Amino acid sequence: MATVHVPTVTAAHSLPLWRVISLVLGALLVALGAQMAIPLPGTPVPVTLQVPAVLLVGGLLGPRVGAASLVLYLALGAAGLPVFAPMGAPGVARLFGPTGGYLLAYPVAAGLTGLLAAGGRSWGRVAIAVVVGLVVIHAGGVAQLAALGGDMATAVRLGSLPFLANDLIKLFLAALLIRRFGDKTKALR
Repeated sequence: MATVHVPTVTAAHSLPLWRVISLVLGALLVALGAQMAIPLPGTPVPVTLQVPAVLLVGGLLGPRVGAASLVLYLALGAAGLPVFAPMGAPGVARLFGPTGGYLLAYPVAAGLTGLLAAGGRSWGRVAIAVVVGLVVIHAGGVAQLAALGGDMATAVRLGSLPFLANDLIKLFLAALLIRRFGDKTKALR
């Protein structure tokens, strides 16, 4: 009689509890930022606190845990949990709507922010990290708006320009918090 080897998952392959908690807390922070949503006239994209939350998650949890936390956030939202901004289509349909490009860019933005901020906590390095994260988020959002509407100029006008001044304040806030707490969160990465 032949023996069949069935692989098993051992404790060596499981995530430590502190990492699971970090993943969940990162997703929860972005979910809370999504609930602070203010609709803007003339654009399908609301103002939220998701951008600084995404940048914080990446900058404080590092590239791998930060990106994984945002993948968890997207999975929770796609499953229908109320983690996305309270306006728009529910569940997975949100990822295909006007704000889906921003949402899908979040894991990449968090990963790049975490990667760029990890090498040091100088103002210059952290500023570059959060600006790159913001550019990724805007690029994802504008690309999806252009794909849905067929016009890149209109997509930039509706999906990026109305948010730039507000996002500068959010960038400063995120950079300040990453500089202040980044060294204290190294163990969570």
